[in-house]
Order: sequence, then C-alpha cells, then structure tokens
Amino acid sequence: MSKSLHSNNIHNKGYDFDFLSEKYPKINAFLIEKFGKTTIDFSNPTAVKEFNKALLFAYYGVKDWNFPDTNLCPPIPGRVDYIHHLADFIGNETNVTLLDIGTGASCIYPLLGNAVYNWQFVGTDIDKNSLVTAQKIIDANKLNEAIELRFQKDEQDILTGILSEDDSFTATLCNPPFYASAEEARGANRRKTRNLGTNTVRNFAGNNNELWYVGGEKAFLHNYLYQSSLFKKQSEWFTSLVSKKENVESLQQSGKKLGVQEFKIIPMQQGNKVTRIVCWRF
Repeated sequence: MSKSLHSNNIHNKGYDFDFLSEKYPKINAFLIEKFGKTTIDFSNPTAVKEFNKALLFAYYGVKDWNFPDTNLCPPIPGRVDYIHHLADFIGNETNVTLLDIGTGASCIYPLLGNAVYNWQFVGTDIDKNSLVTAQKIIDANKLNEAIELRFQKDEQDILTGILSEDDSFTATLCNPPFYASAEEARGANRRKTRNLGTNTVRNFAGNNNELWYVGGEKAFLHNYLYQSSLFKKQSEWFTSLVSKKENVESLQQSGKKLGVQEFKIIPMQQGNKVTRIVCWRF
C-alpha cells in the first residue's frame, strides 16, 4: 500500500491479513500467498467485496454491508482518504453535517465519516433502488439518527430539488461519474481487465448513474458548480473529487464568473493513481 495516503489513514501501511482473518473469518476463504506474502486476488470481484467488508467490519464497526453485485464496490482506503482530507479542511467544527451527492447503494462515505468522526450525513441519489439498498445498510447498522437519504427526482439536477432554504451543511462531498457514455465505461472496464491479466467477468461493477454522465466528468462538475451558486448559503463549502486535471482550470474559471470567493485544490494519491479534491465557497 502506498504511503501517499493521508497520514491519518489506518491503511497507509498496508493490510494486516492476520488481524482481518481474526476479526472477519469469512475472508479466510479468499486468502492466497503471493511473493511470500498473504493477500487476496484483486482481480476476483467476490474476493474484493469480501475484503472491503472485512475492512469495514474490523476497523469501522460496520457489521452489515450488503448490496447487489451490479453496484459499484468502492475501495475503502481511497474513500476514507477523502474523509480524512475533509476533516483537515473542516477543522474543529462541532455538529458537522455533510451532504453526500450520489451516495450510491453502498452508502460508503456516510458510513466512514460517521465511524471515524461521528459526522451526520444526508445522502442523495437519482436511483431509487440504490437508496432502498443504502437504507437497508443504515437500518442494519442502527445509523438512522446519523444518516438521512433523499431522492433526486430529476437526473439533470444535483442540488436543485434536494436543498431547501432551511438546510445548512458544513460541506458537500461528491465522487462524480467519470465517463461520458456507457460504451466509454465498458471500454475502460475491458482495459482494466486486460491489465490484471484475467478474463473474469465484470471485475469493476457499477450501474449507469454510478459510472457515466452525459458530457462526462466535466459536464457534471460544471452543472454542480452552477447549482451550488443557487444555494450559496446552504453549505459552507462545496467539494468534489476531480479525476481529470484539465477539468480543474475550467472549473476555477467558471467559479470566478459565478462569484466563488475561495477555491482550493487538495492533491490525493494512492499508488500510481493521482487525483484531487476541489473545494469552493461563495
């Protein structure tokens, strides 16, 4: 595991499979030896899902985390990194409530943010089935007092239809769809499969709204930015992961036109993957 994860990230020194095996015995069925070390086959989607369940159970007290295999299975170390960077950003504020845009069936950011920092969350999604599944996870882990879900009825909207004048959030967070079409997403999945040297089917699951948005990441981010200008007082900060570096500059330029007063970029890296969190406020 790369040491480029956040210094507070418990996973930045690698994985303790002995500890995981003790805390979550189901992982034993997927353990293999590779180069003299215990690991799992990261090209096996079933193994990866059980591995993430083990991490959530052992380190974050999430006892029940079940969702369809067709939904995106998020990597825990990278997701909790976003949470830790936001914690640096938020500082010592109390009564923190975050808005998670596109929370998905896994409800991963609210689960991690509540487990590590005891934050409150409102999660949104355009997929009713994902929200039904996320609610089952919330119920099973007795987190109804900490996590609320809201349905976004209009696929063209991000904040409109979700936020009201009475809402007040410390920050929003978002992991936007990366691809511009279903075909682009399938092509990327095939490349990842080839790179892993395996023919297993659909190693990297995810339904349409999780993976792509018309116009891709750039279009989503600019829509998000514009809609944030309509709700300047409802959130102290608006934040998002941005995978493509070239999208940051155009977002910053558009932000100036919309009255953004402060714009920050937080670099993130896990292994060879470089990304960043972009933050703005009015």
